[in-house]
Amino acid sequence: MIELIPAIDIIDGRCVRLSKGDYDACTRYSDNPVDVAQHFEQLGMRRLHVVDLDGAKEKHCVNLPILEKICASTNLEVDFGGGIKSEKDLLSALSAGASMVTVGSVAATQPDLIDGWIASHGANRFILGADICNGRIRTHGWLRESSVDLADFIARFIKQGVSRVLCTDISKDGMLSGPNIELYRDLMKQFPGCHLIASGGVSCTQDILELQKAGIPAVVFGKAFYEGRLDLPTLIQQLSVLSSTAC
Repeated sequence: MIELIPAIDIIDGRCVRLSKGDYDACTRYSDNPVDVAQHFEQLGMRRLHVVDLDGAKEKHCVNLPILEKICASTNLEVDFGGGIKSEKDLLSALSAGASMVTVGSVAATQPDLIDGWIASHGANRFILGADICNGRIRTHGWLRESSVDLADFIARFIKQGVSRVLCTDISKDGMLSGPNIELYRDLMKQFPGCHLIASGGVSCTQDILELQKAGIPAVVFGKAFYEGRLDLPTLIQQLSVLSSTAC
């Protein structure tokens, strides 16, 4: 069954969502991200994707106290991203309870640094954040376009042992317009051993069912849930039936 990973994006200590990564197009959903995390756990979720949007913009981790509270008050396996630019940031996130960290900007701009982190901490601690627009990697909270090609970016770090890749189509993110399934299918063909995590555009239950049918291993969702478009208990039941049928 496709792995379901809810997302909590944090600005000023609040749970928010952006549209296409635009900090000026921000919708607030909760003043208490810890309560939101606990609710996801009560609904049967096992994983959580936490994004420090303040950290991504400021180039260092900002919302580590919230990460620590989430990890202390739930049994969720949490991955944390946003603002991890140094060894200090990395160690702070892991010490706060993150099982894994998502690295995107620093992987694109300082790949050798990530190689060193992988050697020290193990590839299983890292998720490669491949945030794209027009086929190119975006960095610094999606505010800057790089010259890094998506496929080359993924291939480089798979060679280093990283297996999890969180690929976000920025043009879809927060727009509730449906995920870029064609993109994810192509990536799975190029990197069949990759644990690809689809992100961006999920609008309803059917979108996630289609991702499972396409063989995508995992999906991150946020706005669709916060807007009341996803009934997680029903979705889990439908995915289970779909998986049984496929077997």
